[in-house]
Amino acid sequence: MKMNDKGGEETTESGPSSTWAELTHECLINILSRLTLEQRWMGPMFVCKSWFLAGKDPFLNSVFDLETHFDSLTESPRWWIPEFERKIDSMLRSVIEWSDGSLTEIKTRHCSDRSLNFAAERCPNLEVLSIKSCPNVTDDSMCRLAFRCTKLRELDISYCYEISHESLAIIGRNCPNLKVLKRNLMNWLDPSQHVGIVPNEYLNACPQDGDSEADAIAKFMPKLKHLEIRFSKLSAKGLASICEGCTELECLDLSACSNVTSRDIANTTSNLKHLKKIVKPNFYIPRSVFHTDRYSHWRLYDERFQTDVFRI
Repeated sequence: MKMNDKGGEETTESGPSSTWAELTHECLINILSRLTLEQRWMGPMFVCKSWFLAGKDPFLNSVFDLETHFDSLTESPRWWIPEFERKIDSMLRSVIEWSDGSLTEIKTRHCSDRSLNFAAERCPNLEVLSIKSCPNVTDDSMCRLAFRCTKLRELDISYCYEISHESLAIIGRNCPNLKVLKRNLMNWLDPSQHVGIVPNEYLNACPQDGDSEADAIAKFMPKLKHLEIRFSKLSAKGLASICEGCTELECLDLSACSNVTSRDIANTTSNLKHLKKIVKPNFYIPRSVFHTDRYSHWRLYDERFQTDVFRI
């Protein structure tokens, strides 16, 4: 049996056979909606023109989610090169255009201001924005998104080191429905896990203004229910500001926040009446490295926390 140039099957001597290209648009939408974004882009959209047009339907482009795919893979140095970033930007811009304003979720990594500025122009209904590990996303695109995408309720800007506390303040002012904020940093205490994958200059650019970010969160994001700030450099003062300003917090993740003690955490979180889960700093340093100069400061952490979670 042969395929015709429309992507269907040719008529044979035994009679006409089914022609995939002649499926109704509604039927194609139903079929393609069962596939992930990557699955649609890897084949079905190239079967024929009608399938391509169906793949561009706004109904199929209300969510741009590559995070699941990223999460299933081992991080690669290739993700940090400009060519890869351009490909992600191109994919995101295409989906933004095809969504015709219906895009509500963007979950990806390694995009840039180029695609996010386009999202700010075309996605007024955006509610979820997750853009981890984006070295070329800056305050510029964040400010544009804050002013034009005011329905945001979830924001993940983890490992985006060109985004400052100024963006947090502007987003908080303009997005009153924001309930989830994830602002995690890479492991700056022991960056060896990132060496060879993340460019060294980027690792060295880790934000230092933990308390400035904490103040912005406290003043302009009072409705937060979920906050993650792993490896933040905030102090007890910054944590106190967050706990005073974000009294509706239900989940607070302070993993590896090395500048706050267990006493600081107990004192500052006591007024959080809705708090259901708190993740406290929990450091583990192997014995083999504890006595080296690089890790001599862990003795101080052990004394300050006075807890048996330090398996040194």
